[in-house]
Amino acid sequence: MIWRWLYSGLTRLVLPVAFGYFAWRGRREPAYRDHWRERLGFLDPVDGPALWVHAASVGEVILVTPLIEALIECYPDHRMVLTTFTPTGRAEAARRLGGRVALCYLPLDTPGATRRFLRRIGPAAGILAETELWPNLVSAAGRAGVPLVLVNASLSARSARRYRRWPVSRAATFMLTRFARIAAADRVHAERFIAAGAPARVVEVTGNLKYDRRQRPHAEAEARELRQTWQAASRPVWLAASTHDSEEAQLLETFALLRARHPKALAVMAPRHPQRFEAVAGLLARAGWQYARRSRRDPVDDRTDIVLVDTIGELEMLYALADVAFVGGSLVPGVGGHNVIEPAAVGCVFTTGPHVAEWRDAMAPMIEAGGAAIARDFCDVADITAGWLEDSDARQAARQRLAAAVTIHRGALGRTVQLLKEVISTSC
Repeated sequence: MIWRWLYSGLTRLVLPVAFGYFAWRGRREPAYRDHWRERLGFLDPVDGPALWVHAASVGEVILVTPLIEALIECYPDHRMVLTTFTPTGRAEAARRLGGRVALCYLPLDTPGATRRFLRRIGPAAGILAETELWPNLVSAAGRAGVPLVLVNASLSARSARRYRRWPVSRAATFMLTRFARIAAADRVHAERFIAAGAPARVVEVTGNLKYDRRQRPHAEAEARELRQTWQAASRPVWLAASTHDSEEAQLLETFALLRARHPKALAVMAPRHPQRFEAVAGLLARAGWQYARRSRRDPVDDRTDIVLVDTIGELEMLYALADVAFVGGSLVPGVGGHNVIEPAAVGCVFTTGPHVAEWRDAMAPMIEAGGAAIARDFCDVADITAGWLEDSDARQAARQRLAAAVTIHRGALGRTVQLLKEVISTSC
């Protein structure tokens, strides 16, 4: 196929650009300068049978952790290999899974790098989280006889439209027809994959793995202890989670409105991307708020207005700590919102902004339970949040209903493991 030749040639040409990008990111995030050989598929060979799981970054690592733990139990003789694409994802994987898995970066999508990678691992199956579609990787897996499975398979409406347009449609069909199974997060995503070129016979709705996420042990105890450390046991705590550029300024306006009704309120702001931590710190300083940085363990007392969470991997604990939360990526168009199941699972009532197209269906039972709301703008976020803070009994009842609404949707993990067993049994 001509498009494949052109794509493969282009990937070789952009290699210097990719490594230049890693070097540039490495100025602020030194981990980007490490393990460059892995980006080209050079890694230590794996002895014996192996299973390979790919999770691009932190969110995907958290998603697949229970799945990997289940596979370790089912296949104790197999070496688990987990690839990520970002250093933060790799660090989170090391923190959660430690020495139970072999960690490395997914190679850049050149023909040579992908061939080397698969040859040195020799996995019985490749398990990719959500929407990781790389033409050369898929092609190399097919030639090596490695069955690929897409788990928690999700395809946004925008991506689905793009995959139906030429010439992207040719690449999408090429890749999707080479997956052994596609385990879709729900019926809508299954239909999008089929419309994009996946054979209906390989697509199965197994459910959303986000509902089956296990709460980290001691998370609630850690949250209670941290509130005491912050001297916030009696202060209302509002968490603004996974925020994006241009959202933080609006959310500071939200907090100012909240403070007018709840003068003792403490805000906790957790930007989505680590590279923006310094920019958000600068914004807080210019706005005149008294803030503490989580990474420095700054003291938090009655004079502290905002805690800036410039760390990774603490969001679950922070949802357990907060009285009310806001889920970011939703006040500005183009992002589509972020994981609303995470706060709901720990019973944290929350709002989002209006731009949550991909999460509206998931939020419907949460809204019905009275524990979630889609706000029109930052003023509406303040009004809804203040209402919850003013009625602790109603908020506590909503927390219980919210957690129950999540519980009834669980079961995706077991169905996904069963599907993977079927695929692995045919390749062994």
